[in-house]
Amino acid sequence: MSLTLFGSQGSGSAAVEMALRAAELDYQVVRASEWEPDSAVAKLRKINPLGQIPTLVLADKSVLTESAAILIYLGLEHPDHGILPEANDRRASAIRGLVFIAANCYPAVSISDYPERWTTAKTKSAQERVRAAARAQLHRNWDIFFGEFTAELERSQSNPGALAFLTVVVSRWSGTRQHLSANGGKALKLLAILEEHPKIARVLSEHDAA
Repeated sequence: MSLTLFGSQGSGSAAVEMALRAAELDYQVVRASEWEPDSAVAKLRKINPLGQIPTLVLADKSVLTESAAILIYLGLEHPDHGILPEANDRRASAIRGLVFIAANCYPAVSISDYPERWTTAKTKSAQERVRAAARAQLHRNWDIFFGEFTAELERSQSNPGALAFLTVVVSRWSGTRQHLSANGGKALKLLAILEEHPKIARVLSEHDAA
């Protein structure tokens, strides 16, 4: 029986699709997101009350949420497919990097996308200030991330895994690539190399095609 991935074009579900394909697992995608009223978002909320994607339903009907948790689970369940590194030190670094993105980058993206949810201010100008502050913090967090995890990403260029998958996908949002370009571009060059790998390029092309 195949797995079911609730996701949408251009969302974080792309990173999970990369891992599912790397593990050679059968899966079906159910289009669902809160910004697509005609999608299966009501069905999604029945299994994930937050209505967040990606959400992965396993063959035994167990539900996995949170991108980093899903990727770590797949890496541990399928250790021979390169989703997480084999060496203990590298695996620890990759897991730390995944949680860093989940804890520090994803929340700032959410605030940037929906500033009205994070302030009691009703004016557009006040909400835009919240958005600007969230983006500034997001970009600082990415600077710290690349300072800490560039070496691991470079080691994974020939066989990218979960950390590369999530880094590539989440760094495409909220002006991060423009920020990285303005700050010397080293991280941007590394992302471009990773994006050329077939494990990443195929899924990105499908998500970008919509």
